[in-house]
Amino acid sequence: AYLNNKKTIAEGRRIPIDKAVENPTSTEIQDVCAAAGFNVLLEKNKMYPREWNRDVQYRGRVRIQLRQDDGNPCLPQFPTRKSVMLYAAETIPKLKTRTQKMGGSDQSLQQGEGGKKGKGKKKK
Repeated sequence: AYLNNKKTIAEGRRIPIDKAVENPTSTEIQDVCAAAGFNVLLEKNKMYPREWNRDVQYRGRVRIQLRQDDGNPCLPQFPTRKSVMLYAAETIPKLKTRTQKMGGSDQSLQQGEGGKKGKGKKKK
């Protein structure tokens, strides 16, 4: 919900809508954070309390180690939670799974056009 552009601020979005991503999954967030070099823990059965939809797609909590024990950031380029959220939202659309889904959906839309011939009332 923090990164979802379909949510409002009241529904839990924490970053600007123009930088947010459409329906990010917890595994996508985990992949992006692990690639950035964070220690990542994915809790599959956790849910965001304000999320009314109980689908598997909306499940999962990603926990990352932002700071070391002495209080210094683990990665100097990500000093705050918000910087990590903005990085994740910027990087998720570039994932291979996202780019392949986009290409596949365009083809299926083109194939499905014009399938409603002959439907409706006949003219007399």
